[in-house]
Amino acid sequence: MDFEIGEYFRARTPSATLHINERVATLWAAGETVYHLGFGESRFPVHPRLKEALAASAGEKSYLPARGLPALREAVAGYYTRESGQTVRPDQVIIGPGSKALIFALQMALKADLYLPAASWVSYAPQAEMLGKTVHGIPGRVEDDYVPDLAAFEVSVAATDAQKLLIINSPSNPTGRMLDEDFLQALASLCRRHNVVVLSDEIYARLSHDEPAISMARYYPEGTFTLGGLSKHLSLGGWRLGVAIAPSSPGGERVLAAMEAIASEIWSTASAPVQHAAVLAFSGEQDIEAYIDVCRRIHALRTGFFADRLQTLGIRCTRPQGGFYVTASFEEFSQALATRNIDTSDTLAGHLLDVYRIAALPGSAFGIPESELSLRLATSYLDMETDDAAARVLEAFTAGTPAEAFMTEQIHPRTHGCLRAFEHFVAELSGSAD
Repeated sequence: MDFEIGEYFRARTPSATLHINERVATLWAAGETVYHLGFGESRFPVHPRLKEALAASAGEKSYLPARGLPALREAVAGYYTRESGQTVRPDQVIIGPGSKALIFALQMALKADLYLPAASWVSYAPQAEMLGKTVHGIPGRVEDDYVPDLAAFEVSVAATDAQKLLIINSPSNPTGRMLDEDFLQALASLCRRHNVVVLSDEIYARLSHDEPAISMARYYPEGTFTLGGLSKHLSLGGWRLGVAIAPSSPGGERVLAAMEAIASEIWSTASAPVQHAAVLAFSGEQDIEAYIDVCRRIHALRTGFFADRLQTLGIRCTRPQGGFYVTASFEEFSQALATRNIDTSDTLAGHLLDVYRIAALPGSAFGIPESELSLRLATSYLDMETDDAAARVLEAFTAGTPAEAFMTEQIHPRTHGCLRAFEHFVAELSGSAD
């Protein structure tokens, strides 16, 4: 029997990040050496107390409210009140099976076209397209770490009086950059003038490298929905626990009610055992917070080291300020790449995987024009490919290894191997390879 697929999905493939992860796993299973820069997943061990909390909650088998466990919503409200310095109430919070599901529900709930910076996470635009929404790009330049061009954005949104939805992500996947106070204040003024709703995806906020991440809700509380979860700063991606916080207003409540209705028809409720265990994760208890800080510092060291080394090879990179990503531009090598029939970011990523066993994602997967020859590089898997390897990296850091020794080849052999592969690639392009 033949089956007719919906038109949108006839040419769709799985999310680029999940696809590259599965491809690398297949190559690893075949015994191949592959440097995995294609998937961003914090790899540190689950904090022992969180493991105990989940085990203790295994008997929680009943359905929970679609908006989430009341005790968890209270803990989330307290957590964001402490982190942001703004009062967040439990009735502003909804819990979902990962922030991705909540982003989709918010897009479904709002009658608004989507506006996206040129460098944005891979799933924002496809979700909007699944819902039949128009997606508008906001240009940015690699020299500016792809921070959105506000003048171009204002020209675009001023063309219509209809409601608009802007998604920002700071710290950013794919660039690692953070939006600063001046930018956010200017953006807030623009959004007020032009009826723009903001979805502020702050899933990496606790992984800022030096300065704390600033929430858009500080400057535009009446129009900002804040998204977060446990996956990055506590290495709990597989727990699938996301949170959304609506503005404290009748309008915010209407959107939450719509998201609750969507949740009730699609996922019913996030996993009950995970929600009960997550109360501890949002508690602010000292040992949990100390662990988050350790993981943050390790990510900062590893990502900063990697970006610095690429820069010394002549590869222009965005400045990582949070998370574990950089976007690298190979425009400087465009002529040499063209002689090898590499003229898009897709063919560049394919060449690196086929020849150098470097798995990376093309910038085009993140909305960057494919002709710009860019790659999104994630450092989170290097030398932490297995749980045991990740535990060894954590142990080396917590043992008091100095920063200059922590990034040596003894502790990070695959990081150095990957950088040597990039060095050979650059030498090939420069005509100086052996």
